[in-house]
Amino acid sequence: MTGQPRRVIAILGMHRSGTSCLTGSLQEAGLELGEHHTWNPYNRKGNRENQDFVDLHDSILAANGGAWDSPPRTANWSDAHRERARSLLAEYAGVEALGFKDPRCLLLLAGWRELVPGLERVGIFRHPEAVAASLLNRSQMPRQQALALWYAYNRMLYREYRRKPFPLLCFDDGEALFNRNVDDVIGRLRLQPVAAPTRFYDNTLKTYQASTQPRLPWKIRYLYYRLRRVSL
Repeated sequence: MTGQPRRVIAILGMHRSGTSCLTGSLQEAGLELGEHHTWNPYNRKGNRENQDFVDLHDSILAANGGAWDSPPRTANWSDAHRERARSLLAEYAGVEALGFKDPRCLLLLAGWRELVPGLERVGIFRHPEAVAASLLNRSQMPRQQALALWYAYNRMLYREYRRKPFPLLCFDDGEALFNRNVDDVIGRLRLQPVAAPTRFYDNTLKTYQASTQPRLPWKIRYLYYRLRRVSL
């Protein structure tokens, strides 16, 4: 199989940071996701992930001695990985705009940029304490490990933004502001405005907020500050 969609849009962000909400919101505006998850125990509207992309990412990370919760120092793609990615894109060769969302993608962006030179990106981030609380609930991950992972992923998100800016949202914003920013992104991505009175965003699904904890390490506080400075 050859070819790929006319446009490919990667939704970037750390685990438990609102990537599913952003992806579902863009899907409402016409972004094609292919076959994707619409429910799981920790996200009643589903993480909106295409399992084929997730499996590819897991395979690349494992080949480099890493995993989603243990980012490898390098993330080299084999020829087989590149061929698998080309095959996945070819399945959607007739699609106007294909989106894919998987937080692991942040660890593997160099390979995707090579395969899709015109790769479009949109990103989202969330307060580190809220992410840590959510990872503790979902994966029983200790706070310090979760914060270190937050830093690793979001440092890559910020570096990618600095390399070539793209729309970046903050999941800590309230519903009205979040939806206004989503509408801004929809316009920038040339998708279809959402006319429905109800939106994908649902405050009841946003279980964990930043809470009072021991003071965050300086580098984490400063990275969050820098992300907020460049976000919509």
